[in-house]
Amino acid sequence: MQRNEKNYETIPAGSLGVISLESCRAMGEKVDKYLVQFRSEREHKHVNDIAFEGYHKNTYLVNCSTPRFGSGEAKGIINESVRGFDLYMMVDVTNYSMTYTVCGHENHMSPDDHYQDLKRIIAAVGGKARRITVLMPFLYESRQHKRTSRESLDCALALQELTRMGVDNIITFDAHDPRVQNAIPLNGFETVQPAYQFIKSILQEVDDLQIDSNHMMVISPDEGGTNRAVYLANVLGLDIGMFYKRRDYSKIVDGRNPIVAHEFLGSSVEGKDVLIIDDMISSGDSMIDVATELKKRKARRIFVVATFGLFTDGLAKFDKAVADGIIYKVVTTNLTYQTPELLSKPYYINCDMSKYIAYIIDTLNHDLSISDLLDPYERIESLVNRYIGRKKQ
Repeated sequence: MQRNEKNYETIPAGSLGVISLESCRAMGEKVDKYLVQFRSEREHKHVNDIAFEGYHKNTYLVNCSTPRFGSGEAKGIINESVRGFDLYMMVDVTNYSMTYTVCGHENHMSPDDHYQDLKRIIAAVGGKARRITVLMPFLYESRQHKRTSRESLDCALALQELTRMGVDNIITFDAHDPRVQNAIPLNGFETVQPAYQFIKSILQEVDDLQIDSNHMMVISPDEGGTNRAVYLANVLGLDIGMFYKRRDYSKIVDGRNPIVAHEFLGSSVEGKDVLIIDDMISSGDSMIDVATELKKRKARRIFVVATFGLFTDGLAKFDKAVADGIIYKVVTTNLTYQTPELLSKPYYINCDMSKYIAYIIDTLNHDLSISDLLDPYERIESLVNRYIGRKKQ
């Protein structure tokens, strides 16, 4: 039985509503199309039951906005009733492309601005929804997840604030440190890994991969991402390697201790295709440094894979790394804002996550387990077997 047909003898937790803030509008529209498709194709014996009123709609998107005054202040507005709804709110806190005017000056929206807009919409709901789930692909302030000196714990504070406002569940992707959920132990918190989408997108783009330990390897660029690399290596049956960052703790540059060198731990990478996997590409310096070190060790093709492609310093350094033969492909998801320039790059592989998010929303609306969605082992295995089968034909 297919995933979008397997359930749905259960009563929904409430009428489904998707609130996609402006920062996540394009993703929200894609997710909505999948939800409409899933439910229009679904034959349900209880479809005429009063509990399923509004189950089939032309759209599940809720009309809302967060207009701003000339002073830069704002408010949240929901333009239709959401009483009794099972609401799923989507926000991209990293979408810097959006702007607003403050006393005639143009400001680009920061993560703080997007987070405040999310709270405004939650406040506009006014406690009338049956349940609120926040889908925040890039977890707000997730890089400030632990205290190493006298400093703030921003991510923990944000999670506690959302739950106090009435949010029941928070779903994020590839959290920088999943242990931050300890801040809200009595509420739902899921961090989803896009491993299946990574493999699927790479296999669609590259048709000559040899997926075995003699020809491929998975590399973690630092010790913090080892679990991510271990999972992918185990699923694909590959060896794993790891770099650790030697830092200069005597100084701080851009809020962190500068990296002195990348030291490698692992077996030989000579002649092998390599997947460097991490949660995000920020400036990209670490990824390029790691790729350069691997090239010195005679690695073949290098795939830079990350859930979030922020590219805070632009794409010029990646263009150069590709031109110099250091990097072969860059793979990220559409969970954060993507510039038209990035999407136009011939070396870029875009992983579309909208269908996966639609599956999660559809399943949760029926109060069913998403365990099989969170563990894609069997799907990856089937995908790889089909890929190998095609190559043999």
